[in-house]
Amino acid sequence: MPNSSPPPAYWISRLFGEKQGSIRHNPQNWRRGLFWALLSPLFLGTIPILAKLAYAAGVDVLTVVALRTLFAALLLWTAILLFRRRYLLSSSPAVISSFLAGAINGIGSLFYYSSLTRIDASLGQLINITYLIFVTALLRLAGQGVSWLTLFRMALAIGGIYILTQGGLGTPDWLGVMMMAVAALTYAIQLVLSQRILYDIPAPTMALYAMTAMATVVTLAWLTNPTPLTAVSPAGWQAVLLMGLTTGLSRLTLFLGVKHLGSIQTALLGILEVVVSIALAIFLLSEHLTPVQWAGAAVLLISVLLVRYERNVPKFIDWWKLFWQFRLKK
Repeated sequence: MPNSSPPPAYWISRLFGEKQGSIRHNPQNWRRGLFWALLSPLFLGTIPILAKLAYAAGVDVLTVVALRTLFAALLLWTAILLFRRRYLLSSSPAVISSFLAGAINGIGSLFYYSSLTRIDASLGQLINITYLIFVTALLRLAGQGVSWLTLFRMALAIGGIYILTQGGLGTPDWLGVMMMAVAALTYAIQLVLSQRILYDIPAPTMALYAMTAMATVVTLAWLTNPTPLTAVSPAGWQAVLLMGLTTGLSRLTLFLGVKHLGSIQTALLGILEVVVSIALAIFLLSEHLTPVQWAGAAVLLISVLLVRYERNVPKFIDWWKLFWQFRLKK
């Protein structure tokens, strides 16, 4: 007699209150979003390793942030001008919104790197993962539903980071903690804004203008106390230019993921960045993990793999659109 027991997806969907058949209403869109959302942390995960190489070559923090962001913006402009000029054209509200999202992220990056000069990297990583909570709260305010499976995966992710960082060892500097919390909030705001903006424009268009705004913000901060470029060693330039390449690609793939999956699912998949950074640190920097930290990494991977049981991206209430419709009717 053939085995007629339901597949594992059925039991997981029942456990978290999903109805059989409601998972992934648009498989093609979902798979496309998964591809880009999983590719983004692969690029993001290399940035901390390259940053360590740049610091080891004597490049200061603000110079690293400014040069890698400028180079990322330059790469996007070059690629689009040469191969996809149609992505330059968009409506004024969409371009302004993209600039706003990028500027917010640029301010957040300044808080992020400044905080790391005051607190341990492990504690910083633990605080930064709170962007998942901020994304969820902001989307709930926008009227988007959040499944129990998503909340469970979020708890796994935060727990995995806690274990991986061994509770954020080190005495906290509360100013540094607040800076990292601001960085997490600004990243969450960018993700939520991008979900709305990407309803109207292609992901490369938003990536171009958001990265341009981000480069403008960090460059203005760098110009307050610039380091002579002649002081950057060849090894430093190599690391910074590679950071620029991975930064540009990570933003492009991030927005492609948000366009097809939504911001909360893309954010949850983005935690894979931590695992990528760990793997590269082990192989390239000869770092190692304790058995407890390996357990934390495993919990993070479980959170990522559970995405296969998620529903398709829900629509949220577009309060901005409703506001303008109300104004026009007056």
